[in-house]
Amino acid sequence: MSKPLILIVDDEIGVRELLTDALRIAGLETIEAKDGMSALTALRKHKPDLLIIDVNMPIMDGFDLLERVREGKNNVPALMLTARADRSDVARGLRLGADDYVTKPFGLEELLLRVRAILRRSRPAEETFSILTCGPITLNEETYEVFLDEDAVDLSKTEFRLLQHLMANKGRVLTKSSLLSEVWDIDFASDTGVVDTYISYLRRKFHSPSFDGIKTVRGIGFQIVEPKVKK
Repeated sequence: MSKPLILIVDDEIGVRELLTDALRIAGLETIEAKDGMSALTALRKHKPDLLIIDVNMPIMDGFDLLERVREGKNNVPALMLTARADRSDVARGLRLGADDYVTKPFGLEELLLRVRAILRRSRPAEETFSILTCGPITLNEETYEVFLDEDAVDLSKTEFRLLQHLMANKGRVLTKSSLLSEVWDIDFASDTGVVDTYISYLRRKFHSPSFDGIKTVRGIGFQIVEPKVKK
């Protein structure tokens, strides 16, 4: 099997060289782009397994680049590098289809772990499929279709994985750390708010008069439960 190919997009040559060296030592292949336009050109020539995109780039920033990539129906996983601690910036990247983010300055060990996690979950192993239900929600694991009552709901790949895991463990309280491990393959200490962000996305899409959504168990995590039958 060929080595995974990583496209590094950053306007700082020092960052590109640092990441290239670290990723190649870890057994991964890399190509580089110094800006958004160069990255789009590279994507026409190559099919990388992962994009590492710096947010703060001139002319076309990382958000604009990711938006262009997704508009082209390219669902290659993306890891965002950001010097911005503002959660709204992080949420914007996730809404555009980023799979994860790392805040600068970052540790190479954590970044490599996140890269490995994204690559693992983007190549899922063979598994049996079934149809999961919870109240008005129906999730088909084989066709990747989700319905709220009779209406189809459009979910990103990560939203689907999170909802699938919650429904497969219906009634159980799942901790943030267990969700990070099962959905994002993050098995190391992390203060990322990605779980809360995606839970909020699912709540907005599935709240209805017949279903009050995903419950927060304070201090522990989240659970999805069958709605109570009204007598």
